[in-house]
Order: sequence, then structure tokens, then C-alpha cells
Amino acid sequence: MKISSLRSRPTCPHRPPCPGCPRFGERGLDAAAHAALNALASAHGLPPVDVVSGSTRGFRLRARLAIRGRQSAPKLGLFEADSHRVVTIPNCSVQHPLINHISAVVRRALVDAAVPPYSEAAHQGFARYLQVVVERKSQTAQVVIVANCATPDPLARSLDLIRDRLGETLHSLWFNVNCGRGNAILGSEFRLWSGQETVVERFGGAAVHYPPGAFGQSNLEISTRIIEHVREQIPDGSHVVEFYAGVGAIGLSVLARTSTLVLNEVSEASLQGLQRGLADLDMAERSRVKVVPGPAGQAYGIAEGADVVIVDPPRKGLERALRDALRDCPPERLLYVSCLHESLQQDLAALTSANSLRLTGLTAFNMIPFTTHVETVAQLERT
Repeated sequence: MKISSLRSRPTCPHRPPCPGCPRFGERGLDAAAHAALNALASAHGLPPVDVVSGSTRGFRLRARLAIRGRQSAPKLGLFEADSHRVVTIPNCSVQHPLINHISAVVRRALVDAAVPPYSEAAHQGFARYLQVVVERKSQTAQVVIVANCATPDPLARSLDLIRDRLGETLHSLWFNVNCGRGNAILGSEFRLWSGQETVVERFGGAAVHYPPGAFGQSNLEISTRIIEHVREQIPDGSHVVEFYAGVGAIGLSVLARTSTLVLNEVSEASLQGLQRGLADLDMAERSRVKVVPGPAGQAYGIAEGADVVIVDPPRKGLERALRDALRDCPPERLLYVSCLHESLQQDLAALTSANSLRLTGLTAFNMIPFTTHVETVAQLERT
């Protein structure tokens, strides 16, 4: 037997029962997901799908951890599969080390300030969730404490302790109100306790702003590769329209390739971040960008006359009105960034059903290593 065959795969001290990395230690994409993508490519006459992978340690720059347990011994971590029992993950290797450090600091601050963790059964207690976002350039973290109370008063001492103990590693500290029952993690109301209003990342030179309530990818190494891939597919001087634009991570990064850029987004927090990103542009650049707020299914008319349309929908896929409009009046090129294979396959079947669009490219990105998740960029051309 070869010596290499005796080597065991890496182990994780939190598995089981932590559900976060069901394929921990395995390389590449999940075999079933890879096979499904290759089958989709083959059905459209394309070669096997290229896969882009990156780091498997410390790649997660965003985390949302549940806070449960006793006042004297709170638990911060992930829910076990099919339950609300919290698994603590103090030495998680896929999270940025700063997230693990902040989790420990928050736990100690809650104990020292005698803040009771939230209890779902009783709908009592205050500390409910912790959200951490690491800013790459500064290596500091935006920290959000989600609480079951309408004001920060019950957590004031713990918030001060967190601020003081994190010191220079703290980008900003936020209090978020979530007093409802149910599984929603964040509430809509954020209050800045200390620090800056947005985390800033740069893609293709553009400054992209993330308020605490805006969606952002956790793996920015792979996100950057996706954005670079999309940008390469846009001919210089194109009129580009993006639906589900978020804070503008893709749109603002491709602005230099466009003559005009129209961005559509519905989330209030993401629109706030997008406006901050636009404010950082010079006047000439800003004059080439238009923002259309609202649901994509109602804003589909902005795609008319576009050279390139970019869509980056949530897991459920495209809104039907938008999908039908793109099929019936297609742009020269459609770039579809997908986070779920099933909805991508369904949308591609509909988009190509009238033979007005054809699939010309598929590239897979291993966004969340050790899971079954795959991010895919599909390129379609007008026939």
C-alpha cells in the first residue's frame, strides 16, 4: 500500500454534530452537483464544465451564529441539522480566525454583563444572534448583536464590553431589533453603537459598500473570480442592465466596460449600500449609471435595448415576468449567475424554449467548499 493512501483526510473537532461542512476534507465540487452540471452542458452541446476553486481554510468572511443556552454559559454556534440545538464551533477552520475570536469575546461579554440568551420556547431572553463580517483591507470586523428587545438598554453593558475588548479589531458594532417569533435572523432596525457605517470591499477597483443588513457573499476570493469572469464576457462600450444587483459588487465592477449601466434592486439595505458606492464614483462615471428600485418582475422593461443583461437571482431563480421578457425579447448576451442548480436548470429550459436564446457557456465556482453548494455562471446568446 502506498504511503499516501494511509494518510487520513483532515478532521474537524466540531464534526459531528456541526452540520456546516458535510463534505469536510473532500476536494472539489460535490460529485452529484458536478455530474448534474456536466449533464446540463452536454444537453446543450457544450464540453464538460470548468470548475474554479480556491482556499479551503479561513475563506468564510461572513458568519451568523445563534446565541442560546444559559445566562452563565451561553452557546454561540450553528444549529444542529433539523433542530434548534446549538453546536459551538470555537475552532472552526473555514471561518476567518477573527470570527472565532469575536465569538469568544462576545460570549464572555454576555456572561460578564449577565445578559440572558434568547429562548425560543419561552420567547424570552435578549441575546439572539451574532453576525460578523470581516473587511479584508483593514482586517477588522463589523459586529451585529441581534436582540429580542426594542431598545439596546438591556445589552448596553455587554455592548460596551465588546467594543472595549475588541479594540482595534472592531470595524463597527451594531444593535439589531428582532422581537418576532420565527426563524428570521435579522430584524429591519439597526442602530450603530460605535464605528463606521459600511464595510468597504473593492472589486475591479470599484468601492462596494455593505451596510449590516445588506446581502454579501461569505467567500470573497471566489466572488472576485466570478466578477472577473462576468466582466470578461462584456464587450467594451456595451449598454448593460443588471437585475438583482445588490450593493453593486458586479455592476460597479464592470462599469468601465459599459457605455451605460442600469441596476435594479429591491432590498432597502442593499440600495443604501449601492448609493454609497455610486457616491464614491466621479461625476462622469456616476452619470452613466441609473438605479431602478423595485422587484425585478416589475422592472423587466429596463432590459429592452440592452446589449448585455446580467441576472443574479436568489435561490428561487428568476421571477417569471422577467424570465418571460428575456425569452421573448432577448438581449444580445445574457449572463446568469446562479446559486442553485435546480432553479438554474428550470430557468434555462424556459429561456431557451422559444429558440431565441441558446446556452453557449457554463462555468462552476466552488463558493462554499465541503458542501453540496455550487455557484454557476451561464452565458446565453441571442440566436
